[in-house]
Amino acid sequence: MQRRQFHSLLSASVAATFLSPVLTHAQPRPLLRAGDQKGGLRALLEAAGELKNIAYDIKWSEFPAAAPLAEALNADAVDFGPIGDAPLLFTLAAGSRVKAFAANRSDAYGTAILVAPNSPLKGAASLKGKIVATNRGSIGHFVTLKALASVGLKQDDIDLRFLPPPDAKLALTQGSVDAWATWEPYTALAETGGHAKVLVNGRGLWSGLSFLAATESALRDKRGILQDFKLRVARAQVWSYQHPAEFGAALARIIGIPAEAARLQFERRATRWQDIDSQVVADQQRTADFYLDAGLVKQRLDVRGTFDTRFSVAA
Repeated sequence: MQRRQFHSLLSASVAATFLSPVLTHAQPRPLLRAGDQKGGLRALLEAAGELKNIAYDIKWSEFPAAAPLAEALNADAVDFGPIGDAPLLFTLAAGSRVKAFAANRSDAYGTAILVAPNSPLKGAASLKGKIVATNRGSIGHFVTLKALASVGLKQDDIDLRFLPPPDAKLALTQGSVDAWATWEPYTALAETGGHAKVLVNGRGLWSGLSFLAATESALRDKRGILQDFKLRVARAQVWSYQHPAEFGAALARIIGIPAEAARLQFERRATRWQDIDSQVVADQQRTADFYLDAGLVKQRLDVRGTFDTRFSVAA
């Protein structure tokens, strides 16, 4: 009886030894819930081959603009996502605890105010009394206000309609609004499709800053994963400008836009990733102060609390 019990225990021990690697292998991989806008991040990483050999799974959620993405961050529905400087400020003003952990700068031209191809409007001053569509709190909203300020006008001098990009584009083509303030790739799509022309571009108005922003819980619990993702994005961006034709074709295919529009918006943006340094913080503070002067926020915002600099090389 004792011998049988011994053999039974020995067999169980041997079985556990062989099963333990299987059980270890079956442990679930970490999950990163990634927000995206018009498939831009996913397209970049996929084209550059940076979605291979990742030690975690990625669940992608796509949003048409930064505002709904910011809402998803606030609701903890995604871990992180790309967001412009203006939308990030609105999350701060609303009491959100979302923080940017990576920054990039782009040529601001494509963040622009568009009008119909046959529009008689000439320059920002001609917008007085006109109807302008944009997303509330978007970089399009910001550029509109900056363009008005550059010619001595205020928001009250125009009729501002808050519409998401697809609705704003339709409104412009149907003539129910006079102008549409938007960003890439919508600008390139409208231009190459013959639906609009640039009335005012963002150069000299917008800093060109955009960020990857994450929830506090993701920054706390998934820091290593976010750091890896940031490095992959930076490598992919360098690759994209080394292989412009290949990336342009992949971008068009992945996000489902014509190749001409994909190539135009990619080439003129000239995006480069950088650390969150003192210049980034200063530029963001100037944007926040402009919003205060414009009456869009009720009290001065200290933007330093919006950044997590532990991901920067300098840090």
